Amino acid sequence: MKIRLCIISILLTLFSFATNTFAQDSPQWHLPEGVKARFGKGVVHEIAYSPDGTRLAVASSIGVWLYDAHTGQELDLLTGHVSLNSISFSPDGKTIAGGSGDNTIRLWDADTGVHLRILEGHTSWVNSVSFSPDGKTIASGSKDKTTHLWEVDTGAHLRTLEGHTRGVNSVSFSPDGKTIASASTDATIRLWDADTGAHLRTLERHARDVRSVSFSPDGKTIASGSNDNTIRLWEVDTGAHLRTLEGHVGWVWSVSFSPDGKTISSGSADDTIRLWEVDTGAHLRTLEGHTDWVYSVSFSPDGKTIASGNSDGTIWLWNADTGAHLRILGRHFGWVWSVSFSPDGKTIASGSEDDTIRLWEVDTGAHLRTLEGHTDWVLSVSFSPDGKTIASGSYDNTIRLWDADTGAHLRTLEGHTRGSYSVSFSPDGKTIVSGSNDRTIRLWDADTGAHLRTLEGHTRDVRSVSFSPDEKTIASASTDATIWLWDADTGEHLRTLEGHTRGVYSVSFSPDGKTIASASTDATIRLWDADTGAHLHTLEGHTRGVYSVSFSPDGKTIASGSTDGTMLLWDYRSDADETDLDEPFSVESRGKKLVTLGQIKRNQLFQNYPNPFNPETWIPYQLAEPADVKLHIYAVDGGIVHTLTLGYQPVGIYQNKSRAAYWDGKNEFGEFVASGFYFYTLTAGDFSATRKMLIRK
Repeated sequence: MKIRLCIISILLTLFSFATNTFAQDSPQWHLPEGVKARFGKGVVHEIAYSPDGTRLAVASSIGVWLYDAHTGQELDLLTGHVSLNSISFSPDGKTIAGGSGDNTIRLWDADTGVHLRILEGHTSWVNSVSFSPDGKTIASGSKDKTTHLWEVDTGAHLRTLEGHTRGVNSVSFSPDGKTIASASTDATIRLWDADTGAHLRTLERHARDVRSVSFSPDGKTIASGSNDNTIRLWEVDTGAHLRTLEGHVGWVWSVSFSPDGKTISSGSADDTIRLWEVDTGAHLRTLEGHTDWVYSVSFSPDGKTIASGNSDGTIWLWNADTGAHLRILGRHFGWVWSVSFSPDGKTIASGSEDDTIRLWEVDTGAHLRTLEGHTDWVLSVSFSPDGKTIASGSYDNTIRLWDADTGAHLRTLEGHTRGSYSVSFSPDGKTIVSGSNDRTIRLWDADTGAHLRTLEGHTRDVRSVSFSPDEKTIASASTDATIWLWDADTGEHLRTLEGHTRGVYSVSFSPDGKTIASASTDATIRLWDADTGAHLHTLEGHTRGVYSVSFSPDGKTIASGSTDGTMLLWDYRSDADETDLDEPFSVESRGKKLVTLGQIKRNQLFQNYPNPFNPETWIPYQLAEPADVKLHIYAVDGGIVHTLTLGYQPVGIYQNKSRAAYWDGKNEFGEFVASGFYFYTLTAGDFSATRKMLIRK
């Protein structure tokens, strides 16, 4: 089974281009300022049926999507949070509660979409929200290790339940409303008296983080899903462990009882949903089709349908009795590393981790054709100026040229020693420029494929390259957080553009050549004066890193793609930008550190680099307070591979190679590990975070 990269916190350099087959106008809802269109539904974190079964609420990285559960039509998009981690309907179906990465809970009117109130008090991400059966109380679980209880009507904070030693991942009320169950990264489930907040008992058997907890409809049994790849059943009254359900080969993210209490569904990091018989623990069937981790599963109120959501932005509906796949809501067509407009603006080419290039019609979103031939992920695609040729760069270290009309392979350009992240044609179509994670830029003759010259200077991977319209300048973007400008004829370095606070993954010239746009993992797009290098404007609206940016052929629109699962279209007017100049921002011009310790407001674990890697990698992080730091590396099956004990670390940013955690790709026995996906978990005091990485040999 091929495991795909997850888009929640562990994506590399992807953004998703989505076509909505149900309602073409829905991307226009609740757009950030300056954005005129959105493609993509964001990353799916959790899904919930309304009590009457007519609607589905989907918590995503950009808000709450509401669907008609029967037709798949989008009904609304509720926004306000930074990123939704959890979603819940009130028992009467009139209110929706969402828990967010901005440490708050928001309430919306489910019928009108009107925002009702914000509940504030948690000091870290809210991972789970649950209504009491009478609809009067909300329980919320957070990474701050606490569960809070709130009054729904007023938003008043009622009490705090404390006792877990690590973050709370899931909370649930018993059907009679008297008991609350909370599941934690400390590998336990705790039961609490809902009226008094008193701790009743602790359930301990799981070997690792407990991700999900659910009461049976009769309130007698609790099901819990864990990173130890198991589901466990418990007796509520005594806390006795009843049985263990085994079969998943990845973390169990979600568990749900059927309305009659006879069946449990579980969603896992092994990309599957499994159905189990509650009384015997027998495995009934496996539902397959998702191409990434299944984060949420839920039965419809009548028990006939199962809804599942995963990180590729899709929601799947299944027949609960037969396991047959019914439909997909909010269909995405796969993660892509790059997209490019054709010169006439009618076609988009996308390069994907499935080793292919796909062509799409912009107006309708229809898939036109697929180009196959690369032997590894396609990292970059670009049209020639006449629209007749497509160039693609791949992890297989090659650039391939294709006939855009027929899809025929024309030739292969070889020379880079590592993956080709970016390819671009000169305006006259005679030259191709490519950027690679071998830290070089190469120029090629487009007609013959001959290598012309190599440009060197970046200190890290070159992720994007672009010609100016007059063919005199090449811009290159790198994970060293800079954009370099080069003389296209001589290869001379002209100037460096600095200001992004994290890696720059995409750079593009406006059609008139006066403006450069750059996209960064600092979640912004920056606009620069191409002649002077002055910073003009910063576009903010994405909630996560931006990995691709492109001007439309008429220069009026900027398209940006992000790991928040969306592509935004910005209305661009150069004259408006010029009235909002900001001084160039660099370490030299300000004469002080780019980030001061006082600005570190929270602990963070970042994506390792390089990624994929062979054999060594660096793992950056930051600390908002001093702590003992450890980093555990796990195999896909959850087995420990290696532990890095980093010791007591002061407040700071541990990002460059001299400070970041270093792993040499070896296990505890000093042996190099095999190719494949691995997970790394950083613990610093009470903080814990996990990401995914890939070794390629």
